Amino acid sequence: MLPVAVIAFVGPFVSPHDPTDLLSSPYASPTRAYPLGTDTLGRDVLSQLLCGGLDLLLEAMIATLLGVGLAVILGMLLGTSSSRASGFALRVNDTLLALPQIVLALLVLTRIGPSVAALVLVVAAFHVPQTTRVIRAATLGVAQEDFVQSAEVIGMSRGRILFFEILPNITAPVFVELGIRLAISTVTLASLGYLGFTGAQTDWGRMVYENQGGLTIQPWAVLAPAAAIAVFLIGMNLISDGLARASGARGT
Repeated sequence: MLPVAVIAFVGPFVSPHDPTDLLSSPYASPTRAYPLGTDTLGRDVLSQLLCGGLDLLLEAMIATLLGVGLAVILGMLLGTSSSRASGFALRVNDTLLALPQIVLALLVLTRIGPSVAALVLVVAAFHVPQTTRVIRAATLGVAQEDFVQSAEVIGMSRGRILFFEILPNITAPVFVELGIRLAISTVTLASLGYLGFTGAQTDWGRMVYENQGGLTIQPWAVLAPAAAIAVFLIGMNLISDGLARASGARGT
């Protein structure tokens, strides 16, 4: 994961060419001047690869933090409440789980346009139902512990109980959800970029779409961004699993 993150965040500053410049003939083979060849319009593939990941990963990270952060709060609230309102909220949450997220995302983005803010908010919103369900289940397992009941008996506020008693004891599922949701955010944003819904001039998903017709002629324009996304996803999942195991070990 780290090499891909370095490419994404440092790449725009070391790119040999402007990724939008038409420099050579379409689908030119790799040369010393263009190590990964050129794309369907004659743009340098290496420059596009170096510049196409920054916006994608930043948007994915922000969407993940927003979606998981809101879901953690909602999940803890639902897990510590037995009121009728919380039961209704849980049923609404379960209904949202059944909705086709990518279709709804396309409908929303078609209506309001693929701005950066819209992309981030739409992807963040789609993380909330599933993560809320996971965090609620984890909270239910902690809410009945003696230390939580003791905190209630001495009059500790609900907010302090949630954030100082329950949250530290559900860090493992939170870390797992962060890793999973970051991977899903990256895939979703890359998929939306493939379909043309992107706020960036250069996007790894868009690179795959634009150059798929020349895959047999000059494959690097497709393989390079696809490989970068795949390596990032695999590395992110491995890191999130390691963090979850470490948190579980500290909690035992």
